[in-house]
Amino acid sequence: MSRYSKTKDVAIALHNVAHNVVYLRQCGTMSQKKRLSKTETSSPSEQRQSSTSGAVCEDEDAMFTQPSTSQVQRSLEKLSPSQVDQKAAEVVKYILVKDQKKIPMRRADLVKHVIKEYRNVYPEIMKRVAHTFDQVFGLKLVNTDTKNQSYILINKLEATAGAPSFNSVDPKMGLLFVVLSVIFMKKGVARESLMWNMLGKLGINPIKQHEEFGDVKKVITDEFVRQRYLEYVPIPHTEPPQHNFLWGPRAEVEVSKAKILQFVAELHDRDPQSWKHQYTEAHSSQDSQASSSSQR
Repeated sequence: MSRYSKTKDVAIALHNVAHNVVYLRQCGTMSQKKRLSKTETSSPSEQRQSSTSGAVCEDEDAMFTQPSTSQVQRSLEKLSPSQVDQKAAEVVKYILVKDQKKIPMRRADLVKHVIKEYRNVYPEIMKRVAHTFDQVFGLKLVNTDTKNQSYILINKLEATAGAPSFNSVDPKMGLLFVVLSVIFMKKGVARESLMWNMLGKLGINPIKQHEEFGDVKKVITDEFVRQRYLEYVPIPHTEPPQHNFLWGPRAEVEVSKAKILQFVAELHDRDPQSWKHQYTEAHSSQDSQASSSSQR
């Protein structure tokens, strides 16, 4: 069977694949919906302010010094438990609203917009925030960038058996899953020209508006990159400029490589073990995720 003899099946799978993804974060759980219904999104003026304050936030984060345990303890003695709990609740609300766009939350933004004068008890607040997400929402707060301190939310249930069904699925998640599949099957790095060629074989033209995905090239090179699902890395000394695609830190913690390989194997009617390198990596990654899950 030729490599692309199942183009029609692949296109159908692309449309529906988000419904079959085990490790992509489940969208819109009931508990999260109920709480989000009580929150308000930021106003247009706040959004404009946020878009122009990136550099300032980075400078502020560079100046932020993580308080020591003794400093936190001394600061906590000056605050009532209800004050700390209230601030933690504000941080939870802020993260839930921001997470709707799946953009990682930076420590600089949390400190600037929410924590403010409570920065000396930042570790204690984030500890309570993480506990709330874990116990109330069934979500795990993950630091994907220890240098710049960026956080994302992932579903705690991603490691359980069975495939949770999505209540509300963004079709872009199907596109993302296929892009991640191409990268994984190319041993972690896929050249930009190869990616466009592969999508073209599925009837998806990256420079044309798509009925389901909109501006495909922008979604892949901008939206997925900002959400940290992908890395879009320039290739030196290429003319015209070319880029490589790699998995981003969010994909590494949310997406199962074993599920990716199973998806590809089903498309090609092959045993997953026929791709030895990918099979070894997928199951090594799966074992690592299972071990991490059991320790939570």
